[in-house]
Amino acid sequence: MPKSSGVVIESRPGRVAKPPRLLWLLGPALVAGVAYLDPGNVASNMTAGAQYGYLLVWVVIAGNTMAWLIQYLSAKLGIVTGKSLPEILGERLRSRPGRLAYWLQAELVAMATDLAEVIGGAVALSLLFDLPLLVGGLITGTVSMVMLTIQSRRGPRAFEFVIATLLVIIAVGFSAGVFLNPPDAGGVASGIVPRFEDTNSVLLAASILGATIMPHAIYAHSALSRDRFAVRAAGLTTRRLLTVTRWDVSIAMVIAGSVNLAILLLAATNLAGVPGTDSLEGAHRALESSIGPVIATLFAVGLLASGLASTSVGAYAGAEIMHGLLKVRIPLLTRRVISLIPALAVLGLGFDPTLALVLSQVVLSFGIPFALIPLVALTARSAVLGRFVNRWQTTAAGVVASVLLVSLNAVLLVLLFTGAQ
Repeated sequence: MPKSSGVVIESRPGRVAKPPRLLWLLGPALVAGVAYLDPGNVASNMTAGAQYGYLLVWVVIAGNTMAWLIQYLSAKLGIVTGKSLPEILGERLRSRPGRLAYWLQAELVAMATDLAEVIGGAVALSLLFDLPLLVGGLITGTVSMVMLTIQSRRGPRAFEFVIATLLVIIAVGFSAGVFLNPPDAGGVASGIVPRFEDTNSVLLAASILGATIMPHAIYAHSALSRDRFAVRAAGLTTRRLLTVTRWDVSIAMVIAGSVNLAILLLAATNLAGVPGTDSLEGAHRALESSIGPVIATLFAVGLLASGLASTSVGAYAGAEIMHGLLKVRIPLLTRRVISLIPALAVLGLGFDPTLALVLSQVVLSFGIPFALIPLVALTARSAVLGRFVNRWQTTAAGVVASVLLVSLNAVLLVLLFTGAQ
């Protein structure tokens, strides 16, 4: 993990340091929010829009609403306690075998996340430059190492700036087609009404939520907030930081939710009923033939930015998981090299990248309860958060979200393993 670079304000002798402006304090949620725009999200939303039109608009909105609450609770835990979720769990799991088992499932989740993100970057480079997938995976991994070097040497602010820049590219890349060929307003309105059409629509809804609420984003956000606000400046009370965090999470989730919705609407408007759009390559070809090469190229550029940004955040989360649960700290770049091996092996063996993305979402589904339930439970305990403990309404909302997400992820697993259509 990088050295802390929290909020530090210098003042001349005899002067009172002014608290930083709101804008300066934003950032951790934007980094964590990149997890909601990774290649798994792109694949799920594109497939849903192409196969069912506007039917599952409500799922994207519901997922984003739950994501707001979950990410705020994660950031709140890091700010109030000064520790990440993995650190607190590592302290509370007294049994070493228990910590090892918990670390193993969390590590598998982090590896599955990284697999999807490297594959997404490799597919994007293949679409843009006709590069072999293995070469694209190597390039994606190398660029992510450069970004992690920035995080290690320049601190959270510089890393946030890089991620925010990629976030702009992602937003433009995935949203441009919606403005060129706007969706039907009536169709969008009808999609807000919760309903399903068949078993496969349930599967896709579970896939969208599984790709939206990701365990590593929960682990990472608590650590990002801890690192960013490790040093308190004059006038920066915990309550003010929590107020700022609500704004930070709101902005991040509005961006992530809008882009995810744009992806679904892009597919619903332009790819509905078009065969072969259940893969990223097929969706790219269909976009090129329906609304032109410029939008298709922007889509591929957005996919590349998505893979690069999300894989860097995933590596950060993985390092925090290991440090928090096992008290083992290895250099971030060393970990990055190790975590690249499974993704490069999949690409080198010629494994179907779309199938690999689907399987990675299955692994993520297993990890959701282990991150989400402890988060809600810890933030509801006054022994952990003191006077900043959740109100009963917040805890109730967290419980409802946990039950819904765990249940839908269980449905996803059942449908995938039974081959239901």
